[in-house]
This record gives sequence, structure tokens and C-alpha cells, in this order.
Amino acid sequence: MLSAFVSQPQGLARFELRAGAAIPGEAIWLDLVEPTPSEEKQVEAFLSIDVPTRDEMREIESSNRLYEEDGVLYMTATVVTKLDSDLPESTQITFILSAAKLVTNRYVDPLPFRRFIAYAERHPNSCNSPPSVLAGLVEATINRVADVIERVATDLDAASGEVFSASRRKRGVMRDFRKTLERLGQNGELISKARESLVSLGRLLTFVQQSTSVPMTDEVRGRFRTLSRDILAMSDHASFLGSKVSFILDATLGLINIDQNNILKIFSVVTVFLLPPSVIGAVFGMNFSKMPWLHEDWGFWAAMGFMLLSAVGPFVFFKRKGWL
Repeated sequence: MLSAFVSQPQGLARFELRAGAAIPGEAIWLDLVEPTPSEEKQVEAFLSIDVPTRDEMREIESSNRLYEEDGVLYMTATVVTKLDSDLPESTQITFILSAAKLVTNRYVDPLPFRRFIAYAERHPNSCNSPPSVLAGLVEATINRVADVIERVATDLDAASGEVFSASRRKRGVMRDFRKTLERLGQNGELISKARESLVSLGRLLTFVQQSTSVPMTDEVRGRFRTLSRDILAMSDHASFLGSKVSFILDATLGLINIDQNNILKIFSVVTVFLLPPSVIGAVFGMNFSKMPWLHEDWGFWAAMGFMLLSAVGPFVFFKRKGWL
């Protein structure tokens, strides 16, 4: 799908171009969403540029992601999507910036783009040129990543409270950490992809600010500098959260090992308690004709008493040693 955005007094106006429809010359932003080959060729012919293919967008080398040709900036950034699902994904979005046009080539429809489009339709002053549109898209993406980082931080605080709950440990309650491990795994994946996206956007902003081929106002350059500082701060916070995830994960696994050891300890102690009575019972259960107390009325109760004392003895010994 190819959409053209034209700057108007009330904001950006969106025009979805059907197959073969002419591209408005006054459009400042052309948005390609899962484009067909004919749509790509149409944009290439209209702007005399080369739109990167999907395979080229996946290249990780800086020379393939950030470069300049004939005064046009080609920038591909990794953006995390599906953040509200259990399986977030990382995808690539290409921004092609010239003095008169901005072209975006993407194969997903992330929430920041939809939010920015809705915002740009009502705020003309913040998106009246291709560089300002680029700044708005990057800003919306960064704000979305910030929301995710904030959500992960809140969830990690809750998980930390569950793992290190002193009241539950004192009551000796056995806890099921499977859900906690799943939450930590999901949060770790979110933070990892968020950091990847922040690094990619940081490289993009640095490349834009160093370029002199596309004219920008001081206001737009100031927005880019602010976004760069925000990315730096968020990257540090994301690194801290990544370390926190590892710490809570290690602590959870340690508590699981402790609980398992306690269970094995109980089985071991019970085995020791039952071993002497089992020996006594085996002795008195021998099928010999001259067994002691075999024909006495109190023989059964004497054997039971010996068995009870043999079980109480190890318990008292372990208790005094502090092993229980």
C-alpha cells in the first residue's frame, strides 16, 4: 500500500493511492506499507531514487543501513513491534530523506506510526517538512519503547517482591516459581529487543545530525539532539533493567534449589527415622520357633515400644545438633 501525506493548514492529509494513481507533487511524506513491486517502481521513478528491498533492509552492516547517495539519506532502523504480545518481534524500517520528500518503507504497521499519523493530522506546525516528519516518527517510536521500559520496570519490582517475600519464607510456604520464570523470560526478551531498537535509532540520529546534504531548521536539529539524549538515558536504564532481570532470575533459581534441597532433606530425615524401626520389625518378624517373647502377652507391645524409641532417638539427636 502506498500513502501520500500532504501538508495542509489543519495538518497532514493522507491520500491512499490506488494502483496507477499519480503521486501528488506537493506530498512531503510517502509511506510504503508492504509495497508491491509496481509501487516501489512508481516511487523510484517519481523521486529518481532506489528503494531498498526487504533483504537489503535486513543487512546489519552500517554501510548498508546508513548511507548517502546524490544528496539523499538512506537510513534503516530496527524497530521492536508486537510489544503487547508474548512474542515481541524486531523488524526493519527504512527512511529515505531528501530535501523535499520523506519515504518510509516498512512491512509492519507498528503502533508508533499509527499514533504519529493521528497526531500529525491535527498538529501542522510539528510536521510541516520531511525532516520534522522524520523527527516525529522517531520520537513516537522512542516514546513507545519508553512505555515498554517503564512497564518492565514495574513488573520487575512486583516479581522482586514475590521472590524475596520474607513473610512467605517464614511461614515455610512452598512457592511455584514457574510463572515468575516465565515473566522474567518475557521481560528479558522485551528489554533485549528494546535495547537493540534504541541502539539502531541512536545510530540513525547520529547519521542524520552529521549530514549536511538535507537542510534542516534549528528547531528540527534541536529535536534530534533531544532525542539522542533521551536514547542515551533510556539505553542506560535498559541496561540496568537487564542486569536486574539476571539478578532476579539467579535468585529465583537459587530459591528453587533451596526448596528442592529442603524436600530432599525431609525425605532423608524420614528415611533415617524409619530405618531403626524397620530393622527391629524385621528381627521380630523372623520365622524361627524360639523367638524371644513370641508367646508372651506383652511381647507385641514391647516390640512396638522398641520401634518407637528407635525412631524418637534419631529425632532428638538431630534436633540437638540443629539439623532440623
